Amino acid sequence: MNLAHWLAARDGIAHRADALRAGFTVAALRSFVRTGGAVLIRRAWLALPSSDPLLVAAARAGSRLTCVTLARRRGWWMLDEPDRLHLHRLPGSGAVTDGFDAVTHWTRPMLPGGHALVAHVEDALLHIAHCLPFESALAVWESAVRVEKLAPEYLRSLAWTSTAAHELAAAVTGLADSGLETLLVTPLRRWGVHVRQQVWLAGRPVDVLVGERLVIQIDGWQFHSSAAQRAKDIAHDAELRLRGYTVLRFGYAQVVHDREAVLRVIRQSIAARLHLAV
Repeated sequence: MNLAHWLAARDGIAHRADALRAGFTVAALRSFVRTGGAVLIRRAWLALPSSDPLLVAAARAGSRLTCVTLARRRGWWMLDEPDRLHLHRLPGSGAVTDGFDAVTHWTRPMLPGGHALVAHVEDALLHIAHCLPFESALAVWESAVRVEKLAPEYLRSLAWTSTAAHELAAAVTGLADSGLETLLVTPLRRWGVHVRQQVWLAGRPVDVLVGERLVIQIDGWQFHSSAAQRAKDIAHDAELRLRGYTVLRFGYAQVVHDREAVLRVIRQSIAARLHLAV
């Protein structure tokens, strides 16, 4: 078995103990490091020169990637790009050294596991609950539920160690098609109006249905980008209007940068009773 190929199949970095269990000898590991095939980090991790820099940073810090750093790595939707590295360390394991500019989360892992440089999804969600405001955190949680195929009931069954995580687990639905939906639906539900997501109307799902007749469609920057898709959206909006629905369509920039104005339009539409069937 080729050690370089074995490491490459593991994102270019693996724990020394795992390499030994895979059948490589101590002599082979030492020779590979001595000849420049890999570097040995903290006497524990073997890393190829081409290893993922984030994983190398986690290894050097004796930590795991977590929170918004892990969210970005796994493709969960986030309102803002993380500006610092977020690391997960065991309580009592000592401070991160080597001048790391990182946010450190000191919690015990929620799930058992062996050597890893990436936190469990559940731990990352716990840390996100601590780091982000409720609505932003809920958008990330909803995205995680969709990407990781997690059942909301499973999240509600976990023994969360923070009030914020308990509240997010109670609020997550798994229905949002994008994080943008969550940013709008959360305040709408606080208003006490009946809100449903991803409801099929006129042969296609709509993002949000308020009451019986008010449809809210949200165009994320990564969605509906082609001219053909845009034409389908316009045709569907027209069909909905013919069937008696009021359709409000908002873009990514409006929801993210001018959310209060968007909510004001929706509030005025509700005040005008446009959400009610005639």
